[in-house]
Amino acid sequence: MSETPRGVGVRVPPTADPNRTMRTLDTLVRRVAIPVALRTSRSRHPIGQVDRDLRAVVSRITVAGEGVKVFELSRADCKQFPWWFPGAHIDVVLPSGKVRQYSLNGRRDNPNQWRIAVRRIPLEAGGGGGSIEMHELEVGDALVVRGPREAFPFVFNEAGYLFVAGGIGITPILPMLRRTARRNRVPWTLVYTGRTRDSMPFLDEIAEIAGARPGNAERIHVWPDDEYGTPDAAKIISLAPAGAALYTCGPTPMIDALRRAIPDPQIDALHYERFSPPPVVAGKPFRIRLEREGVDLPVRADETALTAVRRVHPGQAYSCQQGFCGTCKVRVLEGTVEHRDRKLTDYEREGHMLLCVSRGSGTVVLDV
Repeated sequence: MSETPRGVGVRVPPTADPNRTMRTLDTLVRRVAIPVALRTSRSRHPIGQVDRDLRAVVSRITVAGEGVKVFELSRADCKQFPWWFPGAHIDVVLPSGKVRQYSLNGRRDNPNQWRIAVRRIPLEAGGGGGSIEMHELEVGDALVVRGPREAFPFVFNEAGYLFVAGGIGITPILPMLRRTARRNRVPWTLVYTGRTRDSMPFLDEIAEIAGARPGNAERIHVWPDDEYGTPDAAKIISLAPAGAALYTCGPTPMIDALRRAIPDPQIDALHYERFSPPPVVAGKPFRIRLEREGVDLPVRADETALTAVRRVHPGQAYSCQQGFCGTCKVRVLEGTVEHRDRKLTDYEREGHMLLCVSRGSGTVVLDV
């Protein structure tokens, strides 16, 4: 998965006003305090997370597409990993101290192994260095992992599913697809897009699922851009079973196109996970004072406090950039904070803020 996972789910009324629906989605993105999933499903598991540190060893590394490496992890103490559900991800603490999040995409019936996939993102392409460090790992290297966390939970839906994955976004979708295809009790469709077939990981496993049961192949649509052109949201949604839950992970433009196409009578609920930080919504400019640095700096209405701080303090720690991991938490000495995170409790918010999503009013003085 990408280095910045995020899951959001909302039920879409079939007769909803489109503008009102989009405002509701944006409100969920900005204000949700814990991972949210509003569903019509009668069956779901509790959303949760596990914060204990687990010492792991890289037991195997393979290549699964252009620029994508797959890492199989085992516990250093030879014990079993905690159980996880489709859509879960883990935090990986790299040797440098960076923390990155990756979706678990292996088979859940093997508790002795966790599997993640990482696409290498160059610094000049906007990467933060975590994927580069991951790609430098070798078999036998030690890591600390935390989790699993369920910020993109998969919920049973009797009407069926539409899965839409873009490139490395197949990683959280793959376990959902395996589980659904194995049960074969509800209709489902997969649309898998990417730049080229060579850039799309796990095509071999998709082919295995296609051949596992009669009818599976007709439900799977692999659409590389160089063969099919840029995917059309309306065409994708037209393939959904009636009343389906739509699960999607991939580039922001793909997700935004699908969101603009909702509401649609084919789709009952939309669940998505972003690759990159969401844009700042309804932001107002404010100022930050870095007490230790002795610097005052403005925060524009369309940028995060983290971006502003890193202009003068590039070593400021961060990870998810979406308000759920807590890596960028700083102490607030003075000022009023508008908390937009999904990590801190009310008690923790007293005197602290997460720079990646939370904002301020007037001047906020930080212990930085």
